[in-house]
Amino acid sequence: MIHLYPSLEACVETQAKRLYKQITSTLMKTSDDASLQEQLETLHLFLEQADFKKLRAESEPLLVEGKKVTFTLWREGSKSNWEMKAVS
Repeated sequence: MIHLYPSLEACVETQAKRLYKQITSTLMKTSDDASLQEQLETLHLFLEQADFKKLRAESEPLLVEGKKVTFTLWREGSKSNWEMKAVS
């Protein structure tokens, strides 16, 4: 599972892209890490499949209210799944 923490400065898509680049860079140095490869594939599917306009529309009002928003991502086969939670 992957946890992303969007903010008003960096939406969930931006956070996912940053983590994707970070993991890619790490894997170029140590390509034998199965856990990182799994995370990279999960992020790849999320970036391909998610409706980021909709996710921003759901999460940004909560962030404006001062709530902490967390997206949890996981993969099932070739499908990316995610859940959004907000806490005060």
